[in-house]
Amino acid sequence: MTNTDEKTGSSKKIIMHSFGDPEPVLDGRSMFEYEFCPMYQNHYEYPYDIDAVAKLYHATSHHTSALITKRNVLVSLYKPHPKLSRKAFISLVINLLVFDNAYVQVVRNRLGGILELRPKLARNTRKAIKGDSYYHVDYRQGAAIEYNEQIIHLYNPDINQEMYGVPDYLSSVNAITLNEAATLFRRRYYKNGAHAGYILHVSDPLSTQDDVDDLEDAVRESKGAGNFKNLFMYTPNGKPDGVKVIPLAEVAAKDEFANIKIASRDDTLAGHRVPPQLMGVVPNNAGGFGDTKKAAEVFYYHEILTLQNMLLDINDQVGEEIISFNEYELTKSQE
Repeated sequence: MTNTDEKTGSSKKIIMHSFGDPEPVLDGRSMFEYEFCPMYQNHYEYPYDIDAVAKLYHATSHHTSALITKRNVLVSLYKPHPKLSRKAFISLVINLLVFDNAYVQVVRNRLGGILELRPKLARNTRKAIKGDSYYHVDYRQGAAIEYNEQIIHLYNPDINQEMYGVPDYLSSVNAITLNEAATLFRRRYYKNGAHAGYILHVSDPLSTQDDVDDLEDAVRESKGAGNFKNLFMYTPNGKPDGVKVIPLAEVAAKDEFANIKIASRDDTLAGHRVPPQLMGVVPNNAGGFGDTKKAAEVFYYHEILTLQNMLLDINDQVGEEIISFNEYELTKSQE
C-alpha cells in the first residue's frame, strides 16, 4: 500500500507483514472414512485410510497406551502353542486392535494337518473382488500377489460395508489429533524462545525505503530458535514512541493448554473404553479415579473377554484348539 506526501511529493509505503509459517490442517474424520470399499485391480481397498490410521498409532501417548493396555492383558492371558507362538499372537492382536482387521495364514502339510498359524500384516492384505481369496499388496513392489493358503479374517462388522472392519476409536480422531496439535504447538512455542510473537510498530519516518526494507529483513531473521537477538535501530530526531514493540496475548493464559490436553485425553480414552488408572494417568483431583481392581474387573468383562471370544473363533475355523487363555487372576480370586 502506497501513500503520497502532499508537501514533499515523495511516495511512502506502509509495511504490513505477518511473521509466521503456514500450518497443515487435518479435515477431521472425513480424511479417514470413505463409507465404502473402493475397487482397485483385483481387490477391495479399505473403507478408511489405513496409512493414516497406521501413522495415528504413535500420535499421542494416551492413544498408544490404550491400545497397548489391551494388547498386554490379552498377551498375559494367552497360552503359547507350538503352532502359534507368543510373538505371532502379539502380531495378530496388535493388528486387530489398531486396524480392526486381523489375518491368519493357515499353513498345512500335505496331509492337510496344520503346521503353523502365520499372522499377516493388515496393512498389506486385501480381500479379492472375486471369490474368497486374499491378496498381499505392496504398491512399492508392483502387482498384488494372491495367497494360495487359507486366510482367516477377523473383524467386527461395519454398518456401511461387509468387507472389512473399521476401528471404533475413529470417532475419537479429532480428540487424538487435537491432543497432538496442542503438544506440537507448545513445543514450537518453547523452541521459539517461549515467545508468542509481537507487532513492531514504527511511526518515525525513516530516511529511505531501503532503511525500511533492512529493518524488515532484520526482524524476519530474528524469529525461530535462539529468539530475542539484540536489534540496534537508529532513528535521528525520532519521537519517544516512534518505535513500539506490542507483544501478543500471553500464550500461557490464553491457549488453555492443560484443559485441552485433559479434555482430548478423556475423549480419547472414552473412544477406547479403557479406564485411565490402568494406563498410569495421574488424576486431577484428590479423590483419584477409584478402585483400580474394580476398574480392571469391569474392563476385563466388557472389553477383554469380547476380544478373547473373537480370537477363539479361529479354533472353530481350523477345527483345532490352538488359541486358549488362562483365567484372569482378579476374577479368579473372587470365586
